[in-house]
Amino acid sequence: MNSDNLKLQAKNLAQEFPRSPRTTLAGYVHAARMLDKCRAVVAGTAGEYHFNCPLDRYLLDFTGIDAEAFRAFVATGADDTAVAAWIAAHSKIKDDGEVVAWNNKMRDMRLSEMPLPLQVFLEGYIPKFIPANRPVRVWFDVYDLEEKRM
Repeated sequence: MNSDNLKLQAKNLAQEFPRSPRTTLAGYVHAARMLDKCRAVVAGTAGEYHFNCPLDRYLLDFTGIDAEAFRAFVATGADDTAVAAWIAAHSKIKDDGEVVAWNNKMRDMRLSEMPLPLQVFLEGYIPKFIPANRPVRVWFDVYDLEEKRM
């Protein structure tokens, strides 16, 4: 592990937010956010954020990437460009059209389309962390509203 590189790149998620799930890395939505969270977990600066959460699982399951293999590579101190290349090399998805369709599905995923346990979780989470006057139209809105990007 190159702890110096990792520490330079890891955000302190107790003080700043990870990137929006809408931000792409290696062509995938959410990948940049997942990387921010993973770096912070490895560096011990994750605050209340988690790596390998349900949203991360959508990306990991779609690509066939193992969470622990991803974490081990991130722990080397790899920069965004190297991580993007690693994701591209390790993803089972090689068709750009599949990636675009998955990205759009994720961008457009309504709460009612999510697995029931996530719906139940968000039923309590949204009123606690999202201003009452801000409607949540899709899942990614939860993050961008809470983290004041919208």
